[in-house]
Amino acid sequence: MSSWPPEFIADGKSVRLEMSRLDHANDLMEVVAKGQLHKLWYTMIPEPDGVSDEIQRRLALRKQGNMLPFTVIDKVSDKPVGMTTYMNIDATTPRLEIGSTWLCPSVQKTQINTECKYLLLEHAFEELHCIAVEFRTHFVNHQSRRAIERLGAKFDGVIRSHMIMQNGTVRDTALYSILLTEWPTVKANLQWELEKPRG
Repeated sequence: MSSWPPEFIADGKSVRLEMSRLDHANDLMEVVAKGQLHKLWYTMIPEPDGVSDEIQRRLALRKQGNMLPFTVIDKVSDKPVGMTTYMNIDATTPRLEIGSTWLCPSVQKTQINTECKYLLLEHAFEELHCIAVEFRTHFVNHQSRRAIERLGAKFDGVIRSHMIMQNGTVRDTALYSILLTEWPTVKANLQWELEKPRG
């Protein structure tokens, strides 16, 4: 039986989302190393030499039906600049989370990040007919929380003592969501954001 949701490629103006593959690993290792992303204690980004293992972990979760992992490709350079996923997948409801996302610092707060989320939300609501899409992040990750809020997601609350981080600290998780009924307004705003001139 095939896993839900089925694999797809999302092709936008500035970004392309492809199913993660091991041949993306070298470029992604460079992204992590250059941005020192793995040193952010409140995130779970692998060290450069752990990127291949992380891709394999995500692909294993795909086989179990728990995740659909993507590599984020910058269409200007045609190179990977990050990773994201559909996760916490509930095919029965249906609903899912957009998460386990990290991007090269140079493309954060750019159209690439906005369009990446737009493409994933559009597919979730309009092709997969999800009734809700959620986002989760560390309570103290204020940059991530602001980015989620800019998308139009609503704050649902905090799951306290939700998980133990690699450094032994306990994470409180901030939970956000967008409902199917809210998607038309969120979509219109994201389209407006994407059409605004840069600079």
